Amino acid sequence: MKKFHQKEKINRANVYAFEDIRLILKSIIRNLKLVNITRWNAVLKLSSLSKKGVKTRLVNRCIMTSRKGKATNSYRFSRLVFLRLVRSGNISGLKKSTW
Repeated sequence: MKKFHQKEKINRANVYAFEDIRLILKSIIRNLKLVNITRWNAVLKLSSLSKKGVKTRLVNRCIMTSRKGKATNSYRFSRLVFLRLVRSGNISGLKKSTW
């Protein structure tokens, strides 16, 4: 599990490192006022970037159980762990309501 978390940290660091570069290159490609050679060089640089740094490859996972289903973005817990923590009173300001 420890190795898994380290791998996920490395993947997220790669994404955040290349995020600005990708944004700049994509804006150059979309700008029709630039010369075609400049735009084409931006396409080549964008295609040469690592595929590991793509934002869509990131998966929201629970930080306690590493479940990838139904992990909330605000707390980064899966819904099962979140309900368990709320019931036990570990998250202040929240309580489980009945419906």
